[in-house]
Amino acid sequence: MDQAAKMAEKPAQFRRPRFAVAPMMDWTDRHCRVFHRRLTRSALLYTEMVTAEAILRGDRERLLGFSPEEQPVALQLGGSDPVRLAEAARIGEGFGYAEINLNVGCPSDRVKSGDFGACLMLRPELVGDCVAAMKSAVTIPVTVKCRLGVDEQDTETALDALADAVLASGADGIWVHARKAWLQGLSPKENRTVPPLDYGRVRRLKERLPHVFVGINGGIPDIDAAEAELAHVDGVMLGRAAYERPGVLAEVDRRLFGATEPDPDPVAVARAMIPYVDALVAVGRPANRATRHMLGLFHGRPGARAWRRVMTLGPTRPGAAGAVIEDALAAMAREGERLAA
Repeated sequence: MDQAAKMAEKPAQFRRPRFAVAPMMDWTDRHCRVFHRRLTRSALLYTEMVTAEAILRGDRERLLGFSPEEQPVALQLGGSDPVRLAEAARIGEGFGYAEINLNVGCPSDRVKSGDFGACLMLRPELVGDCVAAMKSAVTIPVTVKCRLGVDEQDTETALDALADAVLASGADGIWVHARKAWLQGLSPKENRTVPPLDYGRVRRLKERLPHVFVGINGGIPDIDAAEAELAHVDGVMLGRAAYERPGVLAEVDRRLFGATEPDPDPVAVARAMIPYVDALVAVGRPANRATRHMLGLFHGRPGARAWRRVMTLGPTRPGAAGAVIEDALAAMAREGERLAA
């Protein structure tokens, strides 16, 4: 029996997050997570990817600080040096994160140097070493987020090799972005949409590893689609859909976690952010640090264009604070009435 099969015999000791919001560079910062948490209490939220080197050398409070209200929140690390990743993971656990996740899927230009990301799909043994080092340094779960493969790799063998290596090293779960990453010929932006999705390959991984947490990510548009995928895998992760149309998150607790409370009212959620924005401004931060994440809250609703217009321009003006949210709600209501007339 191979090592992966031995690992699969035992259920992973891991809180199975049926739903998560994906780590997204420049998007899922602490202000975004506070906003998303007002829409869903149960979803697992992720940080942006932070390199281990940045944590070891940089301003840790700025890079890792977060509010208790964001929990459960996971820290995603980038890197390929087991010693540095282990130390960064230890520091992350000290900050209170609920999980450490290793990025093996980022297709950015920097991965070509071999520092982190999708290029590590070519070196599953090294990824296993990184996971083993992190596991030895922390008591919280350690997971991996990967692609199906890179460039000309056969996705059947590449994904299995990566999964087997990290499970043999003690990984608590695997999130799979159901696309290849093309490091040659596609930009990072194109890598998010151009390579074809292959949900079937992720499902086959789950079938092979029935007792291992396998989550799926990539192109999932809404909660209907997420619910459908949960018939095949353990968890579903939304990225751009959750950020660009955050209102979809209001359904998560009821539909995916069995909550009996009514879905959060988006208007109430918007107003609940006013004290947060005011507090941000009070410590010298611009209002749009938080409000920029709220632009899509009313996507598809009457007056959404007016909401977006006010929320785009208003928070950038001198002296802007939380009151801009009320201004945007009023503009949306007026526009909605006009459209209904």
